[in-house]
Amino acid sequence: MPLPATDPMGPSRLATSLLANAAVEGSGGHPYVASAELREGADAIRNLADVIHHLCLLHGRHPGVIDLAVERSPDDLAGWIGDSAAAFAEERGLLTRLVVAAPPLPSTPGQAECEAALLAQRHALEMLATSERRGCALGAALALLLDWVAIREILDLAATRLGIAIEPARLPTRAAIGDFAGRIPPALERAVGFGAGQLYHQQRGLWDLLESREQARR
Repeated sequence: MPLPATDPMGPSRLATSLLANAAVEGSGGHPYVASAELREGADAIRNLADVIHHLCLLHGRHPGVIDLAVERSPDDLAGWIGDSAAAFAEERGLLTRLVVAAPPLPSTPGQAECEAALLAQRHALEMLATSERRGCALGAALALLLDWVAIREILDLAATRLGIAIEPARLPTRAAIGDFAGRIPPALERAVGFGAGQLYHQQRGLWDLLESREQARR
C-alpha cells in the first residue's frame, strides 16, 4: 500500500507549491506523455520501449535521487525519506523487468547526441542529490516522488502492452507528500523549492528528448 498521510493539518505554502508545480512543470504536464504516439497505433510499443530504456538509464541505478536525499535530510525527516527510498527500490525493480521484456532501444538518428544529453541529465540529477545546500536534495526527492505519479501511469501502460502483471506502487500519496512538506522547517523551504524545480526541469528535458527521438524516427 502507498505510504499514507499522517498530518491532519492543512497543506503548507511549500506543500501547495510542490503539488501545483508537479502538474504544471513535471512529466504530467508534458504533451508527449499524453500523446497518441505512446498510447495508440503500431508504433506505440516501440515508443514505450524508448521511454522505458531511458527512464531506466536515468532512474534505474542505485543510489538514486531519493536514496542520496536520506543522507542529507535532517534527522527528524530522514526516516520518512528512507521509507520512500525503500518503496522506490521496487519501482527500480519494475523498470528492470520492463526493460528485459521490452523491445530493444529503437534505432534513432542522432543517437550520439541523445546519449550525450542523457549523460548531462544524469550528471545534473547527481549534482542535485549531492548538493551541500541543505534542503536541495530533499526538494529533488519530493519532486521525483510527485513526478512518478505520471511516470507510473506510463509504466503501467507499458506493462499492459507487454503482458506483464505488476503490483500497484507503494510510494507516498500526494496527500502524504503534502503533509510531509508541512513538517519541513521554514529555513529550508527555499532550498527545497529550488531542488524540486530543478528536478522538474530535468524531467521535462527527458520528455523533450524522447519526443524529439520519436519525431526523428518517422
